[in-house]
Amino acid sequence: MLLTLTTTHRPATDLGHLLVKHPDRVQSFDLPAGAAHVFYPEADEARCTAALLVEVDPLKLGGDRRKRAPEGFALGQYVNDRPYAASSLLSSALAKVFRSALRGESRDRPELAASAIPLAVRVPVLRCRGGADLAVRIFTPLGWTVTATPIPLDETYPEWGDSRYVDLTLTGTLRLADALNHLYVLLPVLDDAKHYWVAPDEVDKLLRAGAGWLAGHPERGLITRRYLAHRRALAGEAMARLTELRLADEPPADDSIEPATGEDAAADDARRASLAVRRREAVLAALRDSGASRVLDLGCGGGALLTALVADRRFTEVVGVDVSDRSLVLAARRLRLDRLPERQRDRIRLWQSALTYRDDRLRGYDAAVLMEVIEHLDPPRLPALEDAVFGHARPGTVVVTTPNVEYNVRYEGLGPDRFRHADHRFEWTRAEFAAWVDRVAAAHGYTAVLGGVGDDDPEVGTPTQMAVLTRADRIESTSNDRKEATNR
Repeated sequence: MLLTLTTTHRPATDLGHLLVKHPDRVQSFDLPAGAAHVFYPEADEARCTAALLVEVDPLKLGGDRRKRAPEGFALGQYVNDRPYAASSLLSSALAKVFRSALRGESRDRPELAASAIPLAVRVPVLRCRGGADLAVRIFTPLGWTVTATPIPLDETYPEWGDSRYVDLTLTGTLRLADALNHLYVLLPVLDDAKHYWVAPDEVDKLLRAGAGWLAGHPERGLITRRYLAHRRALAGEAMARLTELRLADEPPADDSIEPATGEDAAADDARRASLAVRRREAVLAALRDSGASRVLDLGCGGGALLTALVADRRFTEVVGVDVSDRSLVLAARRLRLDRLPERQRDRIRLWQSALTYRDDRLRGYDAAVLMEVIEHLDPPRLPALEDAVFGHARPGTVVVTTPNVEYNVRYEGLGPDRFRHADHRFEWTRAEFAAWVDRVAAAHGYTAVLGGVGDDDPEVGTPTQMAVLTRADRIESTSNDRKEATNR
């Protein structure tokens, strides 16, 4: 079975640093069911492709009597498609061969490991129970452009129809770690015939690999059931924990809004899931551009953004702040604080605090994020937040995101007079948000740049509004540093 991973990021050969596999060598690894080989069919500055080839030994695969015959007959453990078609075995190989890359770690290129780069994944023969449509439904909400072509049973006899296999190609701009974790979880889901015993610790593996995307995925129920081999108790535990994470990150939808059904509902869910990923990426990009190393996530919820911040080593101190103790417990669980090495754990702080009160602990930080936070406050409480964050804490940069109420008409069941969530106290138009940003910036000595996240509709704008506010003295200091560097 074969998987190829291609990038056109320049220099493309940096892919070798991210995967910790040198492009000039073929490397082999022993697996419980055979062997895996990594090699590079092409490797230059413009384009680099890494290939993972897994050779399955049917005798090794069939040697464990606890494993059921995948084809339902006596010799099914030995005579099957496992040596040829990508399946859950490929997922296991990914976990062993690209362990550091899955964790988002790169000693040589830490900044690149934390950045989204152009990627193309090809799995030429993938066992896919549910057909090409299911592959599209599962990968599209994660930011991939999906091409899933059914493979005919026999090209000579097209009337026989399609086989159970698809030729899958994914293209997109994502972090390599995110791409690998998508594959690690979703290849077994599409295969739907795990080759190994599913123990209770598989729930933790699923939530770890699905951090930041699975809780909000429109197909999370199907993904969870299949990944856990339809074991009802384990799937129930996983869904309960995913629900906790989702509720902590995003308040529940307003029950008074008449829900969409069928394809429209699936499209809306996919758009919202994709928007959450793009929003985090936009916030991370703004923080990197600011040069910040010590960052506050104000109103951190269950820790979706915190996870991405901790994965980027340029952020030497990451602080999550929330008024809800329950949210902080969920964030600690998502970050796996109890399992992190001491050096990693020392970079992270979780503090309970209300953002409408001055807190001396929040002073002196390079940057702060208010991601989908301000709309949860009653408007009369906004001046208190402005004073606490911009007046007292005064981080060098503040990144703010909030919904664009004008865009609500593009969601089924929503309109300009309805909010996206029951906990929202308001949702602003673009003009209202711009006026608020300008007033706050002028009152507290910041300059502001407005932008948006998501597809830009010519009539109603982007679904998410974003502002990056930079303290005026920070801009002057940065400018002076650049002049000094130029003179040197």
